[in-house]
Order: sequence, then structure tokens, then C-alpha cells
Amino acid sequence: MTFTMDAEVAAVLQAALEKNGPPPTPQIGDVPTRRVTLDAMLEYFNNQAQPLADDVKITDHEVTTADGATLLARWYWRPASDTGAAVLYLHGGGMIVGSVPIFDGPVSRYVARTGVPMLSVQNRLAPEHPHPVPVEDAYAGLTWLAGHAGQLGIDPGRIAVMGDSAGGGLAAGVAILSRDRQGPAIAHQLLIYPMLDDRTTTPDLYIAPFAGWSYDDNATGWNALLGAGHEKRDVDPAAAPGRLKDARGLPPAYIEVGQLDVFRDESLRYALTLSHAGVPVELHLHPGVPHEYDAIAFDADVSRRAQADRGRVLRSL
Repeated sequence: MTFTMDAEVAAVLQAALEKNGPPPTPQIGDVPTRRVTLDAMLEYFNNQAQPLADDVKITDHEVTTADGATLLARWYWRPASDTGAAVLYLHGGGMIVGSVPIFDGPVSRYVARTGVPMLSVQNRLAPEHPHPVPVEDAYAGLTWLAGHAGQLGIDPGRIAVMGDSAGGGLAAGVAILSRDRQGPAIAHQLLIYPMLDDRTTTPDLYIAPFAGWSYDDNATGWNALLGAGHEKRDVDPAAAPGRLKDARGLPPAYIEVGQLDVFRDESLRYALTLSHAGVPVELHLHPGVPHEYDAIAFDADVSRRAQADRGRVLRSL
């Protein structure tokens, strides 16, 4: 028996294929082609296919990193809300693509649905900025948010980290960094189909035909971040949280992944790593769906259920 894709998700993908033709399949290591293709795809599904939230205000700030760089930090908030909690949001893109504006839609919709404000930080991308730059940029965003809690009207003890794909990996990495450095407290980590383990390089024959983010894409992203040969070296768990041995003291986690996602196994393993250390975990494995299924088929039943679960956790902060 083999897997089949969720019918609603499959229908949306088939319509896109008929309209646009098959997507390009660049070689491993071809970052420029992936940037052009994936940024355009993310921009469409995130900001054009769905309506932007119109009751969410946006204010741009600047975050200065430890190495003196200046990053865009975009604050999304709903004026009528006084929840007191806040989220540091880290965008996806395989460590090599994506930006804060490309994720305006998803972040603003989270804020509109839950009332919980979010700070989205523009981490620098690999290969121009390999590890530790991206996770240090994310950590700079966390310390800025905690340091400006009074100005923003939030409780510094109720800050969560959240991200999708590579952003989920960065969120997990920031939680590890903040624990190890005794940095700002993190109330929760929401890891949406997170990119966690650089050793995910051998294709799973059941997943590969459905993988929107392919094994070649994954090798390209990790090689850009860590350099060739990383699978055989010791790697900092802040870069690849799937390498983490001791998860004691990390914040509670919500982890969600599709059964047709390249990141399935590493997400499940990370849930076990946290659980074995006494960290509370809520884990969702959605059958029949690939990477980014909820952006692609946002009206599908599985996507609505996932959004409801994420919203429930955010409102509980």
C-alpha cells in the first residue's frame, strides 16, 4: 500500500499544474533559481491567493545584531486587543529564500484570528550568511522583543517563538540558545513542519513523489547553511535542533507536520527528544498532505483544522 494525497489539496495542486505547467527542478546547489521560483510561489500563496487581514496594524522597527547588522523587525498588532502575550515569528524558505514581506499574509492572519501580536524578523539568508548568522539574527529579535515589552504593552513572561519550515527550525534553535545563555524566557514554541535535521538527505520513496520541498532542495538549503559534508561532522544543535541530545529546560512545544513532508521523521523524532526530557509536547501528524499544504489549499478541511489548532495554542499563551 502507498500514500495518497488529500483530495482537496490534490485538486488545488492539479489546477495550479494545469495553469502554470510543471515547476522547474533545479540542480542541488542552485540557490538563485530557487530564490526566483520559490519567492514568487510563496508571494502568491501567502499574499495574493488569500485576502490580507485588514484590521491588523503594521509598524516597522530596526533590530541591531551582535555583529552590527540592522534587521527589519515588523510588528503586527490589533488595536482592540490587550492579550498581553506576543510571538516572535520566523519565516520559512529553507534558509535560502523568503522575507518578512513575503509572509505578511500568514502573520497578519494569525494576529487577526487570535489577537496575539507578532514580531516578524528578517534573518539574513545562506549561503551569503551561513550559520550562526540566521539563528543569531533570530535571537537578536527575541532579545529586542523582550527588551521592548513595556513599550509594546506585552508581558515579557508570555513571549512565544513560532515559525514554519526553516522558520520552525530557527524557532527551535532560538529556544535552545536562550536556554543555554539564560536569555529571555520563552513561554512556548510553535514549530510548523519545521526544518530540524541536516541529515535528512536520503529520499523516502513513499514521500519523494509528493514532496513540494524536495530532497534536492533540502540538501541545497543545508549545504548553504552549514557547508558540504555537514552530515559527517558534529553540528551545533542551534543550527540543526534535530542534533540535540539534552532537551531539559526547553519550553513546551506544539509540533505539526504532514505525512507526505520531507520533514516528517525529524519532526516526530524531535517530539520524542523533547518528551524524553520532560518537555510537554502537542504533536500533529496530518495524513495525505505535503509541505506547505495549508498555504496551497487554505480552504481544505485539513488546513482549517490545523489553523484552528494553532489559533487555540496562541490564544492560550
